[in-house]
Parts: sequence; C-alpha cells; structure tokens
Amino acid sequence: MKNNFPWDSYSDQPHILKRALKKELRRGHSLDYFKLMATNLFYFPYLFLKFLWQRLESEALAPNNTRLKPSVPRMPSFYGLCVNLDKGKEQYKLVEELGVKSLQIRVFLKDIDNIDKYVEFAKGFGDDKEILITIIQDREHIEDHKLLTKDITTIFKKFKGIANEFIIGNAINRIKWSFVSMEEYLAFYEVVQNIRDKDFPNIKLIGSSIIDFEYHFTIRTLFNNYPIYYDKVATLLYVDRRGSPYSTQMGIFDFKNKIEFLYTIVRSSNKCNNSIYITEANWPLSGTAPYAPTSEKECVSEEQYNQYMIEYFDIALKSQKIEKVFWHQLIAGGYGLVDNRDGTIRKTEAFYSFKELIKGTHADS
Repeated sequence: MKNNFPWDSYSDQPHILKRALKKELRRGHSLDYFKLMATNLFYFPYLFLKFLWQRLESEALAPNNTRLKPSVPRMPSFYGLCVNLDKGKEQYKLVEELGVKSLQIRVFLKDIDNIDKYVEFAKGFGDDKEILITIIQDREHIEDHKLLTKDITTIFKKFKGIANEFIIGNAINRIKWSFVSMEEYLAFYEVVQNIRDKDFPNIKLIGSSIIDFEYHFTIRTLFNNYPIYYDKVATLLYVDRRGSPYSTQMGIFDFKNKIEFLYTIVRSSNKCNNSIYITEANWPLSGTAPYAPTSEKECVSEEQYNQYMIEYFDIALKSQKIEKVFWHQLIAGGYGLVDNRDGTIRKTEAFYSFKELIKGTHADS
C-alpha cells in the first residue's frame, strides 16, 4: 500500500487511484464512515439552518448589498502564495517582484531525508516573510505513529525561527492523498498536537484542510470527541468547476455563501479558533494538458483566469471572514501565475494583477 500512491509531476498532485485500490483501502473502516454519517445527521441540519437564518438576517439589514464594497482593512499579508522546492530558485526574484509576504511551502513526510533542502529553500526568501509550512502526509506515517512522532519532531526543530505555523495534512478528504477516513486524520492530528504541546508550545497548528465544497467532512473534523484543537482552520476552497466565483452550486452556494456557511460551521465548533485560511485556489488553464489538473472542460483562458482570480480575492476580502488566501501557485504550467513549460519564465496577466492586488492599486480592489 505504501507504494500505491504515484505522484503526477505535471499537476503536482497524486494520480487518481483505481477503484479496486480505493475499495481495498476502505476495507475495515465501516465504523469510521458510520461516525461521519452520524455526526452529520446530528449537526448538519442545525448548522445549515443557522447559516440560512444568518443569511436572511444579513439580507434584511442590507438588501441588495451583495456587491457593495465595505470598508475592509487591506493588509499585504492577506495575499498569500504557494511556492515549491522543486520549482527552483527563480522563485526568489519573482516573490520579491510581487511583494508578497505570506508564503506556503509543502514539506513531504515521505521526503524527510531531504528536510535540510526544504529549510534552506525557506530561508532563501529572506527574514521578512511569513512562512506557512504544510506537512504532507503519506500512508507510512498515518499507520506508524512512532515514525510520525520522530519525523514531526524533526520538522518542528528544523524550522524553529523560520516558521511557527504548520498545516497538518492536506486535502484529507481525497483518498489519493493517503487518508482513508476522517478518523485516521483525527488520530494523526492528535499525535502531532501532543508533540507540539509537550515540546513546541509556541507553534500554531492548522487543520483540517478539506478540499472543495464538502463540508460534511469539515463537520466531522470539527465536531468530535478527540482531545484536539485547531489554532486556525484551513480549507482548500476551489470553485473552478463552476466557472466564475459568482456562479452557484446547489442553487444558492456561490463563493460568498460557501465562505459564510464555512464560517458558521467554524464559529459553532469548540475545537477551533474562528480564524480561517484558504490555503489553495486557482483555475486550470486551457490548452495546457497534461499540466492542467482537470479536464479541458473545466479549463479557462488566461484572461478568464485573471478575472476570476481578482474576483476570488475581492469576495474573500470583503467577506471579512477569511484571514489569508494562498494562491496555488507561483510557477505551474497548467494553473500558476508563471508558465515555465518551455524552459523559460513567462509571467501571465494574472502575475501582474496579483502584484497590483498586493499593492492595493488594482482598479477592482
């Protein structure tokens, strides 16, 4: 099982698993899925009705005000960016050109032997950056908590003085990312939290990193009997399959309402602080297969990508419920701000718009 999660270097994510393998992995987890279902049968109706009530109250107080621009403090740190070790040192100059201060770096537990390379990479961006480390899970560390304890301790020690915020796990509701159930994640997080509490009290732990609009998983990770607490909540809130962030899913859930519903869930839980990070978002670019992470049907032009990105940040900022948004990512041929497919650095229109957003000079900001 440990070797059955092949990596797609084009789209920077694991390959989709075969159905037979998924079935084999899920064997023995029936109780986990029952807990997921039972938790949602109890909490989901209450949380959904609470969201609807708050939405009605908001509309009553400010009718027809969904696109007005409230006075929102604009902080450069709100605009975050994902950078990758394997994309090279070109990223240093690009980050400086953009003026971005909030950076997210993935560290893979299966690549722990190269931890010093990740540390040097992070240091290369300078002392004025806020570094967020995302710890990427694998089956070996999910199954072996002694190994997890050893390697998490190493990561925390190595990044001392460089980063004090760590996302624990990534896209945990996708089995191709190695977690089979939310119970596995909760146990995994508990191990990491125990290490933090014992030896690294100044570190902030962030979870539960649910990808997409699948809040039944979020509910299970925020309503449970595990002795855990998230210092901040992370979500990979993609809306790319709907086109514009103003497009809706299930009738009422445009990007704004997805944020509102998530905030309702977070505020109602005693397992977390009310602070939310959106840790990944982007749109796949047309004509970039196999680098695009989706089919061509969901892909957009660079012009549409640019417009949707501006709208996405605008909506998140004005919601006043999101602390940071990290764009995924700086260099990526199929979805990044910079295209390097032909071996050269080509900055897209969105690269320059992102720069203007950080400075607060964009016309739509």
